[in-house]
Parts: sequence; C-alpha cells; structure tokens
Amino acid sequence: MTQRDPKSLIRLARDNGEDSHVEPLDLGARVRELRKARNWTLEQAASQAGLARSTLSKIENGQMSPTYDALKKLATGLEISVPQLFTPPQRDQVVGRMTVTKQGEGTAHATATYEHELLGEALTKKQMLPYRARVRARSMEEFDGWVRHDGEEFLYVLTGIVRLYTEFYEPVEMRRGDSAYYDGSMGHNVVSVSDEDATILWVTSLT
Repeated sequence: MTQRDPKSLIRLARDNGEDSHVEPLDLGARVRELRKARNWTLEQAASQAGLARSTLSKIENGQMSPTYDALKKLATGLEISVPQLFTPPQRDQVVGRMTVTKQGEGTAHATATYEHELLGEALTKKQMLPYRARVRARSMEEFDGWVRHDGEEFLYVLTGIVRLYTEFYEPVEMRRGDSAYYDGSMGHNVVSVSDEDATILWVTSLT
C-alpha cells in the first residue's frame, strides 16, 4: 500500500449504487426537445433542416421513420451530429446538488507523507474527489513506491513549493498558483521542497 493510498480515499467517496435501467430512446420526442430548446417553431426547424413542415411533424409524432438522409439534414439543421440525435440527456431535469465545506470542516485523513482533508463529503455518487493536502514528505525515499490509481488527477499548489515526480517525465518544481493535470495510473508522488509544509488542492476523477 502506498503512503497516500488514494484508493482508500476514493472508496470513502464512492457510492456505487445500482445501475439504472435505460429506456429506449424516443427519437420523435428527442427531436422535439432539441427544437424547443432552441425556441424554434416547426416551420423554423423544418426550414433549417431543409425538410417539409409535415415531414418534421410526422417525425416528432412518431408517424414516420426518417431516412438516413433526413437524419443528416435534421442534425445539420440542429447543428449537432447524427449520433447526438440518439443520445438522450443524462438527466430529465437539473438536480441542483450542492454542498459547502467550510475551512477546517473536512474530514481529516493523515498518513506519514500527507495530511488530507476530504472536501464535499455530503454528496454521494460524485464524479470527482476533491481534497486539500498538507505535504509532509521531503524526499521520494519516504514513499513505498509510486502512487497509482484509476482516473485522472488535477493538482493545484496553494502554499509553499512542491516537486511533482512522475515515472514518465522529469520532476517539476511547482509554486503557489501552479497546477498540473495528469493520468492517475501513471506513477506519481509529491514532496515539499520549501522550509514549511506545502499545501495543495487535489481533485481526482472517480471514473
């Protein structure tokens, strides 16, 4: 196990749940939704797509299966790709989830090399894991090998100076305001090179 053990942090944040059942796409409803999102009338949308109003009306009402040529015209008129016609929105409505973590209120998770403060814990099924970290480590020898994990990671230096080590690149010295975005499966470690412990913001994708 690595000193940072990001997988344990990810397990704390992830709520797998059950896979939701995906309903077949109603192409007519999808076309109508896209048209109304643009505040277009049937006449306006038909004109944009180069189709007859009656043809578009029949497509929206499920009374006609459009040819591929008609689908291409529809996609062009709506300024999207053909596959997007068959890609339903992930949610039927805006959920508006939100949580606020005040300074010092995140859950602490300390290791020999880092002190983590988990942020945004009130929300389940997040797509990202944000946490603030105080970097204690001063050399690579303090780590039990490389840190690796699934997903991608964003690092932003809040205070102090750090050195980012990765297995495929030369070490990079980073100061306040510097940031890095990298593949989490690539071995990586961070050490402080300033007199004081540096602090960083880490955001790891949970996909």
